[in-house]
Amino acid sequence: MHAMQYEITLPADYDMGVVRDRVARVGHLLDDWDGLGMKVYLLRERGVDGSPVNQYAPFYLWDTPEGMNSFLWGPGFQGLVNDFGRPVVQHWAGLAYEDGGAAGATPEVAVRRRVRVPEGVPPTEVAREAVRETRRLAALDGAVGAAAAVDPRHWEVAHFSLWAHDPPEADGETYRVLHLSAPGRDRLRRGRHW
Repeated sequence: MHAMQYEITLPADYDMGVVRDRVARVGHLLDDWDGLGMKVYLLRERGVDGSPVNQYAPFYLWDTPEGMNSFLWGPGFQGLVNDFGRPVVQHWAGLAYEDGGAAGATPEVAVRRRVRVPEGVPPTEVAREAVRETRRLAALDGAVGAAAAVDPRHWEVAHFSLWAHDPPEADGETYRVLHLSAPGRDRLRRGRHW
């Protein structure tokens, strides 16, 4: 599993209805994308859920590198580049994925928390803790699913969780879910990924 996200931060007075309309118009195009576990179309609005910014920030879990590459080097990503410019694409190697008790529900909220790994902490312990946190999040009421991934270049762990309602015990940036494309969700391996 590979996790990926880009963040398009927009002006404070930007009409976020433009982003909502764009997702309503094109979101379905990845509903059957080969190699995609799930794409969660995410939105943060300045002043809502504590967000200091307006931001469009889709999050992906890929079940194959070929699916990810065909998106990045093909017309799917080029459409976004044409509309917003080329964003920095964050990429993490998957550590764990779990379905939550509300796995069948349509998610309304997502939370992403990034944690820097301090110097001297053994990588094995980092990975084990990420798996434990993924299981903890997935077991909470209203959890649709949870994932953890690591960027070993910057030694950062990303925890990502989806919720059928406002998250009860998940710290991090809160996003509203505009659409979920999940053609390969059933192919995402549950549990730890090593």
